[in-house]
Amino acid sequence: MAATNFKTENNTFRKLIGNGLTYCIPRFQRDYSWTNEEWEDLWMDLLGTLKAEGEAAHYMGYLVLQSADDKTFDVIDGQQRLTTISIIVLAVLKSIQRLIDAGNDAEANKRRKEQIQQTYVGYLDPVTLVARPKLSLNRNNNNYFQTYLVPLGHLPQRGFRASEHQLRKAFEWFDKRVVEYLKSSTGDEGMRLAKLVEDISDRLFFTVITVTDELNAYKVFETLNARGVRLSATDLLKNYLFSVLDRGGETDHELRNLEDRWEAIVGRLQSENFPDFLRVHWNSRRPFARQADLFKTIRAQVVTPEVVFLLLREMEEDLDTYLALSSPEPSDWSQEDKKLASFLKTFRVRQPFPLLLAAKRMFDAPDFTGLLRATVVISMRFNVIGSYSTAEQERKYNEVAERIAKKDLTTLGSALQAMRSIYPDDTAFRAAFAEKTIRTTDSRNNRVVRFILCALEKHLSGQDYSFTSDAFNIEHVLPQNAPDGWGGFGNDDAEALVYRLGNMTLLEAGANRDLGTVAYDQKRANYEQSGFAITKKLANDNAEWTPERIAAQQNWMATQATSIWRIARLS
Repeated sequence: MAATNFKTENNTFRKLIGNGLTYCIPRFQRDYSWTNEEWEDLWMDLLGTLKAEGEAAHYMGYLVLQSADDKTFDVIDGQQRLTTISIIVLAVLKSIQRLIDAGNDAEANKRRKEQIQQTYVGYLDPVTLVARPKLSLNRNNNNYFQTYLVPLGHLPQRGFRASEHQLRKAFEWFDKRVVEYLKSSTGDEGMRLAKLVEDISDRLFFTVITVTDELNAYKVFETLNARGVRLSATDLLKNYLFSVLDRGGETDHELRNLEDRWEAIVGRLQSENFPDFLRVHWNSRRPFARQADLFKTIRAQVVTPEVVFLLLREMEEDLDTYLALSSPEPSDWSQEDKKLASFLKTFRVRQPFPLLLAAKRMFDAPDFTGLLRATVVISMRFNVIGSYSTAEQERKYNEVAERIAKKDLTTLGSALQAMRSIYPDDTAFRAAFAEKTIRTTDSRNNRVVRFILCALEKHLSGQDYSFTSDAFNIEHVLPQNAPDGWGGFGNDDAEALVYRLGNMTLLEAGANRDLGTVAYDQKRANYEQSGFAITKKLANDNAEWTPERIAAQQNWMATQATSIWRIARLS
């Protein structure tokens, strides 16, 4: 185990829990939260395996465990599923207890109940003769689970947490389902209940990943997340910070304070990914950390309760800025800052975020706006048009952010000079723009092209159009679905040129629909009547539409773009 760091295997519920192994949900894992929807799905899936024509087994997904001895396991991911299956077993035991109380084959059912309890719920330690539960829940739920659910007694309802009420409701919900199951067919009820538990344990199976420590668990999360399986890396980070407080002997007050503030941060992020925010925050104040190294870095540096609460305060300080960059419109930023942040969102460029968090903390409002505008220009030159590798760019942004955080850079001018290496010069940008192809079939690309064309229109005519408006569309002069031989273009030329920036302009929505794939001379007459100066100019400058004219049009656009997206201090 120690030599391999983690192992993976497929296990049924019987193999997982029907032996001398015990499972513990860490004290600071989130509370039980499943509701009717999840209960219904699991129960229907289970019943589906019991039908003669049903599936032989039901896959329960990944279960991530942590253990140093292969005997006692912390449940890092999968606690909701394990808890719910255990509640189903308890609901079956409740029905068996009713049979015993009613004198229905009481001796046989007592033996069944004892055997199921020992196998799936808890057992006597052979050394100490103390009862040991197979599953222990977190600090908020375990007392209710062990005191009321496991003994199958009265379930009190007053004075408990919401998650404890949810445990009770889950038990009551499955208790009803088990009773309905018994009524659905005939035969010895005790035997049918015992067989139900056996079928559950044999037909539900997991992919079990067992790791040796938190760092390996985090690596597992990163690997699975890269494959589209979203797991609770956020919870793992939270649990680590709680464990630091726990080791430091902090009181319940400090623990509750951390939990409330942590959940408030996660709640405000909503659809935003917490580890992404944490990394942006971290890199806005400290040396660069890759996403893959983030947990390792935090674990090495956040080792005392004081540093835990410092990290919490700093995250709270940066959260508003991060949210405003991610979703500009709801923020209280100025209209100019909102507009610039929306441009970064349109580009899907997030590399400047650590820099901008640092600048928001340290710069005055004009310098912050100036730096935000500069990142838009750099993003246009470096990311959108240049399509250069972002690895070095990301490190440079972090380096400048760290220097701002340390007060080495205190003005907009000094920050811009520090970013010179990621600012493509005029010659490189003009050349890249003149050759750029952007496929507008992708929604993001479509918005980017609209943004570029609207900026060119404003530069030419002074008219400021919103690139998100429905009043106009992108007009492909050489049509996207051009018939063979359109305008003398061969098929290869048409395919290569249709998404060149020089082949695109703006046109009113109605006119754009009407033109379709008509010949260029008909399009040209329509372009001459357009309200867009860029489209009129195209018509006036081009009596015909050929590969050479597309190149000439794009060269003109590249020259304009070099003037529009330019940082004077760096050019």
